[in-house]
Amino acid sequence: MPKGSPELTEARKEEIINACEQLYQTMSFKEITLKEISGVTSFTRTSIYNYFQTKEEIFLALFKREYDRWNEELHRILADNEILSKAQLADKLASSIADREQLLKLLSMNNYDMEANSRPELLTSFKVSYGASLKNVSMILSKFCPEKSDEEIQKFIYIFFPFMFGIYPYTTVTDKQRKAMKKASVDYIYQSIFEITNTCLLKLL
Repeated sequence: MPKGSPELTEARKEEIINACEQLYQTMSFKEITLKEISGVTSFTRTSIYNYFQTKEEIFLALFKREYDRWNEELHRILADNEILSKAQLADKLASSIADREQLLKLLSMNNYDMEANSRPELLTSFKVSYGASLKNVSMILSKFCPEKSDEEIQKFIYIFFPFMFGIYPYTTVTDKQRKAMKKASVDYIYQSIFEITNTCLLKLL
């Protein structure tokens, strides 16, 4: 790790993560390389190794940041409301998910490879943010659905969080996919992120 204050180190990491995020808007995970990332930063590819050892580590850091941002929204739901009906709670949670399209896109990737090719300390840091989202949703359910038992809340978590992995591919469809569905005579109803998430939440709540 190069010399510098912790603040400077974090700023440099953020620049690299932001570059990855920028490329991810128009390129796939497979297309993005450390060379591509260095091309939109002030770093050389060699310099990036001072902060991240693999491309997967950079994506994992981006993934962690997305969970952190979602956690901020979940905290606001907890802090800004005293009572919510089931419909209101579903609306707020679905809206928080609809605001995190990049989180959903990352969830739809091969997370196994991302985690397998990251150092343990970075994986642990990511899991802390992921774990916080589990706790936040549990606290939201405890506050706004007091009739639910701990077991029911746990079942909700084990259904909803795996469900999140499929939201992006079900709601973000390319023209190529639409044409293939049409030729295959598949009667598919296209829904927005909010619509499909809200429907699921209403069923679970």
